[in-house]
Amino acid sequence: MRAGGVISRAKHSPALIAGTVITSVLVAMFLLAPVIARYSPDQQNLLATFQGPSAAHWLGTDDLGRDVWSRLLYAGRTDIEVGVGAVIIPFLLGSLLGTVSGYFGGWVDAVVMRVVDIVLAFPFYVLIIALVFVVGEGTRGIFIAFAITDWVVYARIVRAATLVAREQDWVAAAYGGGLKHSRVLFRHILPNTITQAIVYVMSDIVLVILAVVTLGYLGLGIQPPSPDWGSMIDSGQSFITTHPWLSTVPGITVVVTGLGLSLVGDGLADVLRPQ
Repeated sequence: MRAGGVISRAKHSPALIAGTVITSVLVAMFLLAPVIARYSPDQQNLLATFQGPSAAHWLGTDDLGRDVWSRLLYAGRTDIEVGVGAVIIPFLLGSLLGTVSGYFGGWVDAVVMRVVDIVLAFPFYVLIIALVFVVGEGTRGIFIAFAITDWVVYARIVRAATLVAREQDWVAAAYGGGLKHSRVLFRHILPNTITQAIVYVMSDIVLVILAVVTLGYLGLGIQPPSPDWGSMIDSGQSFITTHPWLSTVPGITVVVTGLGLSLVGDGLADVLRPQ
C-alpha cells in the first residue's frame, strides 16, 4: 500500500479525523497536567470539602478537599500510560506467535491455538481480576495480567491474515528466489499482516483502560496516592445524590476517551483496508 494513498484516504476519513482530534486534545491535557492543573492531585484542604465548581476549583472539591480538576488530569495521565503500556507486550508476543503459527502450521499451530482456546474459555474480566489477585495489585499486577491474557486476540488476528498471505503468489516467488523462512516471514508476510493487529491496538487500549478503571473501582487497580478514574468514581458514589460531579465527571471522561480511541481505530480500519 502506497504511503500517498494512505494519507489521501486518511484525509477523507471523518472517523479518523474526529477520533484524532478528540484523542489528541485529551492526551495533550493529560500530559500537560503539571502545567494546567491548579493544585497537586493529593493536596488536601479539610476546610474546603465538597465545594461546587468555582473559579478556585473548576470542577469542585471532593470529600477530602482535593481539587477534582487536578485529580482528573493526573488520573487520565496515569490511566492512559497504563493503557498504552499494557498492550505493548501482548501486541508484540501475539503478533509473533500468530505469524509463526499461521506460517508453519502443523504442531506449532496446534500448540499455539490450543493455548489460545484455553485462555479464551475464561471470561475476560474474571480472568483479569483473578490474575491481579494472584500477582498483586497496582500497575505491576495489571501489566502481568494483560501480558498473560491479552496476546491471544492478536495471535488469532495475525494468524488468520498469515494463513491467507502464505498462499499468495508472491510468497511462492520468494521461495523460488531461494529466500529463507525467516526472511519470508519478517520481510514479506509480517509487514502485510501486521496492519490488522495495529488497527486492533486502538480498541485494545480502550479495553485496557476500562479494565483499569474497573479494577480501580474495585480497589485492585492503581493504588493511592496516585489518582485513578476508577477510584474517583468509587469514592464519589457515596455522595452521588448530593455531589454527583464527583462520580459523573470521571465517568464522562472515560466515555469520551473511549470514544476518541474507538473512532481512531475505525478510521484506521478504513484507511488500511486493502482496496
